[in-house]
Amino acid sequence: MTRDVELRIDGIAAGGAGVGRDEGGRAVFVHRTATGELVTARVVAEKKRWARASLQHVLEPSPERREAPCRFYARCGGCTLEHLSYEAQLSAKAGIVAAALTRIGGLTVTEPDVVASPRQLRYRNRVSFTLVRLRDGSVRAGFHELQRPDRVIDIDEACLMPEETVAHAWGGIRRAWGRGAARLPSGDRLRLTLRGTAGGRTSLLVQGGYSEGRPGELIERVESLDAIWHQPRADEPPILLAGMPEVTESWHGEDVQLGGALFLQVNREAAALLEDHVVELAGDVEDQIVVDAYCGVGLHARRFARAGARVYGIELDPHAVSEARRAVHSASFTAARVEDALPDMLPASLVILNPPRAGVDERALAALVETRPSRIIYISCDPATLARDLQRLTPAFDVRSVRCFDLFPQTAHVETVVEMTCSTM
Repeated sequence: MTRDVELRIDGIAAGGAGVGRDEGGRAVFVHRTATGELVTARVVAEKKRWARASLQHVLEPSPERREAPCRFYARCGGCTLEHLSYEAQLSAKAGIVAAALTRIGGLTVTEPDVVASPRQLRYRNRVSFTLVRLRDGSVRAGFHELQRPDRVIDIDEACLMPEETVAHAWGGIRRAWGRGAARLPSGDRLRLTLRGTAGGRTSLLVQGGYSEGRPGELIERVESLDAIWHQPRADEPPILLAGMPEVTESWHGEDVQLGGALFLQVNREAAALLEDHVVELAGDVEDQIVVDAYCGVGLHARRFARAGARVYGIELDPHAVSEARRAVHSASFTAARVEDALPDMLPASLVILNPPRAGVDERALAALVETRPSRIIYISCDPATLARDLQRLTPAFDVRSVRCFDLFPQTAHVETVVEMTCSTM
């Protein structure tokens, strides 16, 4: 049985929902709300200590509220903060990071600075859509619905997240894939990741499905599309179905040969600000041993190697390691899990940690605590796992600085860079 509650929204939680307290003091999470607002909301899920509710009415709106610019926003779960002014979004992210570091990490920190993205809209060079084939032969492709994540909302090129080139290519692919998206691999549900380069070229990675479709016909019909890759299973390498095996990307002064599922940040302009900050924190690394863990295609390793450091990169993806080796010959790269390879590369003067959302494995953290490199620069996309890992490192290291970068405007996601120095024994 559903029920409505009246709530005063106290702040924005990690997932982007506003949070208020019901009459019993229980936290209630309500998307599409702003700090300070008085709202009525309908409870849709209840636990002992928290509940989720859907917004019904805004009784007292916040000055932070604005009309969302995207026409899909009312139902789409791709963005969560578009109803807030950009200044309010940055403030919310600072609060999310500070709360995680305090509550989970046990650290005493003030709210960090959040460096704004040069672009608030049309900033993503890579976007992943879910495609669902329906029983009537039609296709729905887009993002998951906010209140019903099991459903997919059809999203066309009017979405305001992709860069203009990527949005244009998405519209062309949708128009060209044929009835039932027959030119794409078969399967009831596919994940389509479309990537664009600074030069205006695009590539498509199809995950899931079990046949090739007719990808050559699709490339012929979409002018900017240079390659279509297929990865039937997550534990299998992508296979080139049609087009060029590599697409050249110009990334913050570096040429990167992209293919398959190679990773780069989605916001090229904001990522450049973050990368410059990391280099500034590192300072003079000449003749120092630098370990670049989770190094990807070696963007940081390239710059440190040119600055005279002895660089050791670790990355699980062998294709990323191959690209890193192609780009810089004066560094050593290992294709392995960080927790397996890191102990043999320590001690070091500086360790860069840039893990996926799950954070750093306990074995790698233990190796760092035992060998105590002079400094650690930790780049995180998840405040909760960052806070957990910092808590495990603080017996041996002190937090020297925290700065956030808004690589994901209109969402609750944020990148955080933490500088740590070895504690005195």
